Amino acid sequence: MSEAGGRGCGSPVPQRAPWSLVAATAAICLVSATSVWTAGAEPMSREEKQKLGNQVLEMFDHAYGNYMEHAYPADELMPLTCRGRVRGQEPSRGDVDDALGKFSLTLIDSLDTLVVLNKTKEFEDAVRKVLRDVNLDNDVVVSVFETNIRVLGGLLGGHSLAIMLKGKGEYMQWYNDELLQMAKQLGYKLLPAFNTTSGLPYPRINLKFGIRKPEARTGTETDTCTACAGTLILEFAALSRFTGATIFEEYARKALDFLWEKRQRSSNLVGVTINIHTGDWVRKDSGVGAGIDSYYEYLLKAYVLLGDDSFLERFNTHYDAIMRYISQPPLLLDVHIHKPLLNARTWMDALLAFFPGLQVLKGDIRPAIETHEMLYQVIKKHNFLPEAFTTDFRVHWAQHPLRPEFAESTYFLYKATGDPYYLEVGKTLIENLNKYARVPCGFAAMKDVRTGSHEDRMDSFFLAEMFKYLYLLFADKEDIIFDIEDYIFTTEAHLLPLWLSTTNQSISKKNTTSEYTELDDSNFDWTCPNTQILFPNDPLYAQSIREPLKNVVDKSCPRGIIRVREESFRSGAKPPLRARDFMATNPEHLEILKKMGAASSIDAEDGLRFMQEMIELSSQQQKEQQLPPRAVQIVSHPFFGRVVLTAGPAQFGLDLSKHKETRGFVASSKPYNGCSELTNPEAVMGKIALIQRGQCMFAEKARNIQNAGAIGGIVIDDNEGSSSDTAPLFQMAGDGKDTDDIKIPMLFLFSKEGSIILDAIREYEEVEVLLSDKAKDRDPEMENEEQPSSENDSQNQSAEQISSSSQEVDLVDQESSEENSLNSHPESLSPADMDNAASISPSEQTSNPTENHETTNLNGECTDLDNQLQEQSETEEDSNPNVSWGKKVQPIDSILADWNEDIEAFEMMEKDEL
Repeated sequence: MSEAGGRGCGSPVPQRAPWSLVAATAAICLVSATSVWTAGAEPMSREEKQKLGNQVLEMFDHAYGNYMEHAYPADELMPLTCRGRVRGQEPSRGDVDDALGKFSLTLIDSLDTLVVLNKTKEFEDAVRKVLRDVNLDNDVVVSVFETNIRVLGGLLGGHSLAIMLKGKGEYMQWYNDELLQMAKQLGYKLLPAFNTTSGLPYPRINLKFGIRKPEARTGTETDTCTACAGTLILEFAALSRFTGATIFEEYARKALDFLWEKRQRSSNLVGVTINIHTGDWVRKDSGVGAGIDSYYEYLLKAYVLLGDDSFLERFNTHYDAIMRYISQPPLLLDVHIHKPLLNARTWMDALLAFFPGLQVLKGDIRPAIETHEMLYQVIKKHNFLPEAFTTDFRVHWAQHPLRPEFAESTYFLYKATGDPYYLEVGKTLIENLNKYARVPCGFAAMKDVRTGSHEDRMDSFFLAEMFKYLYLLFADKEDIIFDIEDYIFTTEAHLLPLWLSTTNQSISKKNTTSEYTELDDSNFDWTCPNTQILFPNDPLYAQSIREPLKNVVDKSCPRGIIRVREESFRSGAKPPLRARDFMATNPEHLEILKKMGAASSIDAEDGLRFMQEMIELSSQQQKEQQLPPRAVQIVSHPFFGRVVLTAGPAQFGLDLSKHKETRGFVASSKPYNGCSELTNPEAVMGKIALIQRGQCMFAEKARNIQNAGAIGGIVIDDNEGSSSDTAPLFQMAGDGKDTDDIKIPMLFLFSKEGSIILDAIREYEEVEVLLSDKAKDRDPEMENEEQPSSENDSQNQSAEQISSSSQEVDLVDQESSEENSLNSHPESLSPADMDNAASISPSEQTSNPTENHETTNLNGECTDLDNQLQEQSETEEDSNPNVSWGKKVQPIDSILADWNEDIEAFEMMEKDEL
């Protein structure tokens, strides 16, 4: 997101104001907003802001220092095993690994963060390391998008601040544009990706061999995401303006122009993925999250940086469509580009958290406040923002890779409103990161926000963006050694100077936008917040918008997931039939179904909505039957609760979701398989027994360790190398008999996760763990024993000496990888070793069945969804769209035949991944 604004602050600027005026007003715009209204919450003292700022500095040092000590020159740090992630030396995570190019990614991505945090000496050292060690000519296939925003953007951001420091006369006096020359070299390596008839780039390229050569191992792709092709203009244009080589900006503009031409003309929306050769939309759903997000961001920021009005007009055209169709305050829901009144899904992904910040730059503050507050309520419920969550605020995808987008929007809302409420939000983010994500060797991503389990992953964007936005949130102008208002932020939070707008302007600015645009003129006013209009004599403006949303998550009675036409209600028409209300024995409902798709276009839309709901309801019923994951948390020294392992539940024994967690020291049982009476009962008495999978039923193992006096059991997979990274979550079933006699909790760990505990026993002898449904807060007494001065000792004693247990999850292609794991790991699912088990995939664990899920009926009342699902299960054959209804209601067959194409689209979207 960009610090700079666009159009005037105190009063409107004419639509085509000279760019010099725009650039002049941009730098003061958001600062002016900050100085106007500071009421609405208790102001934070200067001392507390400094304390929090210093805390951010210490957190950055912890993350950056551990990367440099344990991982450099690798691309990223693996914070649980205290080592570097090197492409090809770790199990593949699919598309996620395309960001890694063996070019010290985290170091390059952190360059300008060092300067923002006033670490100029460290910055100078880091630049020298980049120039000395980084090689951009590696035989590795990388993502064009990720390499552009992280590496090219990182080099350009580093160059921008290097020449700034050199100009001040103290640091970087030796610097002679070396980072810029590296950026130019990388730019030329990326150019072959644009060799398509459309001008849209291939999604991947080989740094050494380019595209389509046999040795390149890439160039056969046909599709790319809209954001992948539309998030190039800032970096490529800056490279052209810095170097005078216009080719980069020309290629990036051509890609943007093509995307604009291919937008759906009636809705002015774009799809998620597009064919790079034909320009046909492959995925026709549209939103502001994953796959599209930064395309919109770069249209507005290209206008700010380059001064081309056509970019602003395009952005405003899209923004008008977003607010018409996608925005359902406080929600932002994907729709179909051809049928924008029809929601494409009933969940939202975490990447849309950037959008309130973009709305601040646009000057549309009210919806920004609403969406941000909704997201904050989700965070307060789960500690972090899940990768995806439903419209009734339950977890859809449970991972959280320490994404910075919410912190970004928090910073910009504070800049626009000056409301100290957003400082308190930032304080919460700091506390949660330290409490739940901090580990001895850095900060670990959350594998599951419900259990608090960790993933051996610390992405470079965490250092590039999170600490930058958090520090700036609490910093005063004098805390920063340069004027941040003179720069624009890229989507990776790299800094590009606004003076590039008047440098090397050799690109023609042909306006091809207006001829397609028929919009309300209000969209073409000014882009920067006008505080006189946004906060008319009301310093409590922001608070008044937030207040109705304070309990939106906890009430569990959110607005309906399907948009209802207001004009229908005003005219007295009955609201459309909802899938959850449908009864196959109700003649009126059957009559409504017959009309759907036949009477009118409105009835057809109702029919499509109904079918979508039926599919999702059926899917939800299946998901509700599965038990959620559990957590094994190592609480003894030197872990202190920082390492949390994802564990599979059992369908017997103590239910950890209903009873207090079980805490105790672990001990291996003898025999290790636990299939007979234990020969070492004194060793497991009062402890949590470790037993190996295989040779007998899970329930038999549980009875044997229970009889020996164990207070709990952990079954470790005997399939060496198995991991929750690559296999679906494992659920232990009983033996087909009555298991009420088993009173202790039983959990399942795959081999890699189990080895962490086994190696900890070998290293420290006494290891204490906590078995629970969700990771608990760290033990304050034990935490106090750990002095800051012994930080390095803790790091050295940490899991560095514990065997490698990568807990990465392919977030880009998660659901498909889970399906592949079913085929590639059949031994982990079959009962061949006499272990009855049910396997569930993380994507299916969308909710805890013990929760009381409520929803809204047509009368606006809250009803218990669990009861509805139980009632509907009796008629599941009738309500499941995957089951033939023809035997009961003949006319429905013909209706389904008419809707086949749309049903297939819905089913495909159900499998979509971030």
